[in-house]
Amino acid sequence: MLTSHHINYKHMNKVITPLLLLLITFCSIVLAQTDSIVPLNDSTNLIALEQYGKRIAEIEQLRLADSIKKADLELQLSKLKTTDNLQKEALLKKLKAIDDMEMQRVANLKVGIDSLRKIVKGYPVVGFMNDTLFSIYTKYGALTPKERATNTSLKIEKLYYDDFLNLDSITVVQAEHTFDIVYNDMILMSISEKDAIWNNQSMSELAHTFKNQIKQSLIDAKEENSLKRILIRIGLVLLVIAITWGVIKLMEKGYRKLTVYIELKKESWLKELTYKDYTFLSAHQELKIINSVVTAVRWIMYISLIYIALPIIFSIFPFSRNWADMLFQLIWSPFKGVLLAVWKYMPNLFSIIVIYVVMMYVIRFVKYIFNEIDTEKLKINGFHADWAMPTYSIVKFLLYAFMFVLIFPYLPGSDSNIFKGVSVFVGVLFSLGSSSAIANIVAGLVITYMRPFKLGDRVKIGDVFGDVEEKNLLVTRVKTPKNEIITIPNSSVLSGNTINYSSEISNSGLILHTTVTIGYDVPWQDMHEALIEAASRTEHVLSEPLPFVLQTSLDDFYVSYQLNAYTKEVKKQALIYSFLHQHIQDVCNERGIEILSPHYRAARDGNATTIPANYLPKDYKAPSFNIKMQKTHDKQSETL
Repeated sequence: MLTSHHINYKHMNKVITPLLLLLITFCSIVLAQTDSIVPLNDSTNLIALEQYGKRIAEIEQLRLADSIKKADLELQLSKLKTTDNLQKEALLKKLKAIDDMEMQRVANLKVGIDSLRKIVKGYPVVGFMNDTLFSIYTKYGALTPKERATNTSLKIEKLYYDDFLNLDSITVVQAEHTFDIVYNDMILMSISEKDAIWNNQSMSELAHTFKNQIKQSLIDAKEENSLKRILIRIGLVLLVIAITWGVIKLMEKGYRKLTVYIELKKESWLKELTYKDYTFLSAHQELKIINSVVTAVRWIMYISLIYIALPIIFSIFPFSRNWADMLFQLIWSPFKGVLLAVWKYMPNLFSIIVIYVVMMYVIRFVKYIFNEIDTEKLKINGFHADWAMPTYSIVKFLLYAFMFVLIFPYLPGSDSNIFKGVSVFVGVLFSLGSSSAIANIVAGLVITYMRPFKLGDRVKIGDVFGDVEEKNLLVTRVKTPKNEIITIPNSSVLSGNTINYSSEISNSGLILHTTVTIGYDVPWQDMHEALIEAASRTEHVLSEPLPFVLQTSLDDFYVSYQLNAYTKEVKKQALIYSFLHQHIQDVCNERGIEILSPHYRAARDGNATTIPANYLPKDYKAPSFNIKMQKTHDKQSETL
């Protein structure tokens, strides 16, 4: 009967294996992960047991000596006659002393074992169904607790596959110092005195308890793996799979109907999300978002359904029942770890929040002080108002850096070598890749406190001429009169020359100057008067201080006259120069002063003046050429 049952079980295993291949493959991944995890630390147990074993060996030697002595005393006592009462009483006292020592020895064993219960973990003896029958805590001879438990589990499995198993043949046999659980000539396990003390039972009681648990596990395994049970379980697995498949089909059908319904209602449901002229989301984008959310919910429901169905399927077969717990732990353990990590991190997080809030109020206070300086409500001797906001930026950066230093020890993993290595690596990359940026930042700081210009000033930086539109720690931007925005790195500004046309506006103003070259035939007094009159006619030229003229050189064909005039409209230089040159032309023409090209010579005979006709008299005629005739020695020469 057992043989046919065993053969049917093997056959059924071959039938159900293909059906559960997918599930077993998935679970093998889980088991492969858990196989590498040793549930109990054998080395820790061995260290503790070895230390305790040394004490046990000493006690055991004393026990053996006492047992020999006790046997000798009992032998002497048996040989005494009934009249030797005094000698008998002395022997009985010695026997009682040995018994008291034995009781004390057992008590010491119990105390030692009680102290080990907190650190030593037992190794489970499992039945064929992977159910834990009992645990072993102590060594026996050269075998460790783990080896004893493994050997016993393998012997139980061997009994299960015994086609001629007779459960009544599993008995308890008393040996010299142990009680053995045996089946025919095979010792399943031996119960020592230490095992009994660990379980707070006598050796006989513990041996019978373990024997009954082994027999019951074999009975349950045979019953659980009967042909009827296997067929029922296969049916249940197929039923669960069918129900799961049916629910997935219903969910898929509902998903299709929902998408069609959304498509039909999109015109009435979805409107463009706009603010003034800007559209945040169009109706098409809203539809895509809704479809994405519905698809995500659909997959979450699929995964949840499979996650619920798998533990149910695993729980049907005894050998896979613990897989359900493994699957649950596989998913739940990371979430549990995250939640515990967050909970443990809460004090540090609270400290970070407090540091951040306090530092934000400090930065607000510092900003308020520098704003007061910037608006010149608060004045500090030697500290210019235009330094306020750049200095505030520096102080704010330093405060943020100080805040990071305070927060850094509270960051998760800040003390790990990986975190430190990444920090050093990022620092090296930053220092190597930002050398030019740092040079510009340093130059920007120097420029700020040098104060060569401020926003709005008309400047000339190198070959760039225009108004300062922006200056920051990295660059300075200049807007030219042609509305060109030119960006100049601060390092270039610092290394070159800068001309500021606006710095003296509030005092005497900017001096505009232009040079006119006039021939030696014009008196210099007349030229000075003409140029000063032209400056006085020009708009935006100041009357005080008075314009003045400098004769800068006496060249071969002309005199260089430099007109200097004051103005406070530095941003209109081009327009002022244009007007000034126009008025110089007008005044010179009015006064009959010719402005000749440096290489142009005028022969007054027979040549018209270069002054425009509207400045000349109406009856003006170009002079005729003069011819002078002279006779010398009857020869005539003509001179033009």
